[in-house]
Amino acid sequence: MPLPPRILAIAVMTLWATCYPLIAIALEDAPHLTFAAVRAALGGAALMAVALATGARWPTTRHQWRWIVIAGIGMTGIGYFGMFHGAEFVAPGLATVISNAQPLIAGLLAALVLGERTGLIGWTGLATGFVGIAVIAFPSFVTATVGTSLIGLGYVLLATTGVAVGNIAIKQIANHVAPVMAMGSQLLVGAALLAGLALFLEDPFRIDWTGRFVAALLGLALPGTALAFWLWQIALTRLAVSQAVAFSFIVPVIGLTVGWAFFEETVTVVTIAGAALSVAGVYLASGSLADAEPKGSDKRRAPMR
Repeated sequence: MPLPPRILAIAVMTLWATCYPLIAIALEDAPHLTFAAVRAALGGAALMAVALATGARWPTTRHQWRWIVIAGIGMTGIGYFGMFHGAEFVAPGLATVISNAQPLIAGLLAALVLGERTGLIGWTGLATGFVGIAVIAFPSFVTATVGTSLIGLGYVLLATTGVAVGNIAIKQIANHVAPVMAMGSQLLVGAALLAGLALFLEDPFRIDWTGRFVAALLGLALPGTALAFWLWQIALTRLAVSQAVAFSFIVPVIGLTVGWAFFEETVTVVTIAGAALSVAGVYLASGSLADAEPKGSDKRRAPMR
């Protein structure tokens, strides 16, 4: 029996939340873009191996390939590039808020491109979740001007928009290309873009292959990337984009919980209030599927294997 799509979305966000400490552990062992490129390449190769082993069909039309390339450039290439570089110039709290505008951008694009009708409750949920993230990040605003620049804000906003565009692209082919094939292909496209940028912007051969780096890389590439992206496309086949992306509001909540449970981080009344708002926003935005179905959708599913 397949898992409910909301459970899949929560599982994906949990996997993505675990990526942050893994990146922090090994970030000093490799240049940023090289690290991101290797992560994406390994994740994409793992999914493609599964696709070939299970006989998944290759995309058969230019339309499908076009959206895969757009997803790879936006979600993986631009998304990883912007976030890795933005972290150097933007205070963490401000970066958190800007990056979590992604559900709002994706919801708007879904309405314009896909004709999704999110409805008042859905938009209220997205806005509530965003406010919750802002409340969680509020303590960092005290030092938000330190190390923050316009170019840094531009990097983070670029990454946020790239991920939103990638989600729209994957939704376009979610019911027509097997998840392992679509996500494996887009990860390899993104990895190629990141590798090209790494050749021009850094020394891609300056990797310290420590046991710490290898362990973190495998954790990021396999469960954190391959499994998470695979489950994400499955969720997108059964949820509207605005519903699915709303679950990203719980990533900081998971991070707070892990930090409190395992790293003795302080959780204040303010962060608890922000977490409660984020969860409430997810609940509202991921409500009735009928509220967000694309106009004229007949809900037919193309066969996949």
